[in-house]
Amino acid sequence: MAETIFSKIIRKEIPAEIVFENETVLAFKDIKPQAPVHVLIIPKDVIPSTREIIGSNHSKLLGDLFDATNKIANDLGISKDGFRLVINCGDNGGQEVYHLHMHLLGGRKLNWPPG
Repeated sequence: MAETIFSKIIRKEIPAEIVFENETVLAFKDIKPQAPVHVLIIPKDVIPSTREIIGSNHSKLLGDLFDATNKIANDLGISKDGFRLVINCGDNGGQEVYHLHMHLLGGRKLNWPPG
């Protein structure tokens, strides 16, 4: 599996502004935020994209990611007014780093469609 920048962040080889960490999940602020709150939530195990989850046994990990999302949204004060959670998959879906990750966006009114 190819090395990504997220692997280096997990190993603390490059700095990131971490907002949440447990045994299975790491979350940190995006360096190019698209909203006042923009956090990347990643599994510590390398899963390239959502395609690798289909038909696999990752239900606990997905639950861990969503539990982390709700905790972070509460901690950052965006859960009351709402937030957006985005998972890009593949080149046409806008995925740039091939390590499964979710974008937690909030802190302002988010328009639809997104782009």
